[in-house]
Amino acid sequence: MIVVTGGAGFIGSAFIWKLNQLGREDILVVDALDTTDKWKNLVNRRFAEYSDHKEFLQRVSQNDASLDSVEAVVHMGACSATTERDANYLMENNYRYTQTLAEWCLKKEARFIYASSGATYGEGADGYSDADEASLRCKPMNMYGYSKQLLDVWAIKNGYAAGLVGLKFFNVFGPNEYHKDDMRSVVHKAFGQIRNSGRVSLFKSHRPEYQDGEQ
Repeated sequence: MIVVTGGAGFIGSAFIWKLNQLGREDILVVDALDTTDKWKNLVNRRFAEYSDHKEFLQRVSQNDASLDSVEAVVHMGACSATTERDANYLMENNYRYTQTLAEWCLKKEARFIYASSGATYGEGADGYSDADEASLRCKPMNMYGYSKQLLDVWAIKNGYAAGLVGLKFFNVFGPNEYHKDDMRSVVHKAFGQIRNSGRVSLFKSHRPEYQDGEQ
């Protein structure tokens, strides 16, 4: 069985779509189906079971025997809001939750693929190398990026990096992101603006070497 956390979300539902294409339906979807319409992302997906994200963490902590067949966890579930200011929430939801699942997979010798973020690189002054020593020097500019950076550093310092895969997403776009409100991609927002008004708003530049919208 393959677990996909955040499976009703934008990227998670894309993973399930690909797994279905590969003939896999033995999938446990983990998510938090709140008041958004992201449940619609699951309507055309095929999977064996659904679990709330808190319930799933309890099952993992209790070594639930029904999870013995798990061979891989694709962990896309987290707070993806780069503007989130609640540091305790981000530490618990993005760092501690991921750490618990990673340790569980390492003990089970199950594959663990998790969502890191391009936000870990900060301003990018030191480049975008994936080498471990470069990752340890990253300086995120917001708490969201820091919550992701902490897991990367934890994996490297404990020698776990070889057994885990962290995907550093930048500005991803595609189907099924309509529910993300202000956290939708630049592409999705721009499409709507152009369709409705024929114009698109660009960011103001705060660096003198770049004109507004040209950074």
